Amino acid sequence: MAKYQRYEIKDNKLTRKNRSCPRCGDGVFLAEHKDRFSCGACGYTEWKKKTNKTE
Repeated sequence: MAKYQRYEIKDNKLTRKNRSCPRCGDGVFLAEHKDRFSCGACGYTEWKKKTNKTE
């Protein structure tokens, strides 16, 4: 994904679509996987919470 695709313009303001890495700062985005968010630069990982679908 190109860098320009990670941003969007809303109400004349530039906003980020993806989350930023808390270790690396605002310039590095977290990649979104099926079960986690991960940083390619430092290796930081946040696991997504599992949802129990008992219906």
